[in-house]
Amino acid sequence: MKRQLRVIKADGTTEAYLHTKVIGTMNNALSAAGHPDMSVAEDLAEVVTFYLYNRNGLRKVSSNEIFYMIKAVLAATDNEEAAAALTEHTLERRLKRARTEVLAIDVQNFTDVEKLYQAKSPPPRTPWDKARIVHDLTTKSGLARPTARAVASMVEERVFSIGVSAISSSLVKQLVLGETATALRAQRELQTV
Repeated sequence: MKRQLRVIKADGTTEAYLHTKVIGTMNNALSAAGHPDMSVAEDLAEVVTFYLYNRNGLRKVSSNEIFYMIKAVLAATDNEEAAAALTEHTLERRLKRARTEVLAIDVQNFTDVEKLYQAKSPPPRTPWDKARIVHDLTTKSGLARPTARAVASMVEERVFSIGVSAISSSLVKQLVLGETATALRAQRELQTV
């Protein structure tokens, strides 16, 4: 039996390779190009996974390598539009991450908003960092890393869908708490099935 392949994430951490994530990425790219087809996505993902597990015994691969491999497989199979859509989505995501900042302010009521508005200097800002949410959930709350990553991804989607370039740390915290509750409820429901 072959050892589990590990993926080196952009933040330097590693996680288990998930074939289902590659299927999802393939299907999302095909869908963005107007050609959703789960069967094709599964077949193309199988090519990527087969190649990765048969690379001269290497057991680690970077998320960037997987991304470029997915693009190459799409382009080589007459799915150039899907490869372009995947590139566009990735660039858009990086741009949103670079443009979003978290304001170190705890907004609880209108008085806090007035203080922010009347302050002589703006509150400290930090760049958006999804990995920080994962770190806090795993170290401070004891959440399993895969669950923490899922929560962080859901929070990031919500933040980006709001469309603001600056968000208060208190709102991020509320979003994290809400999405964590949703994820834990879903896990519990799956365990009782």
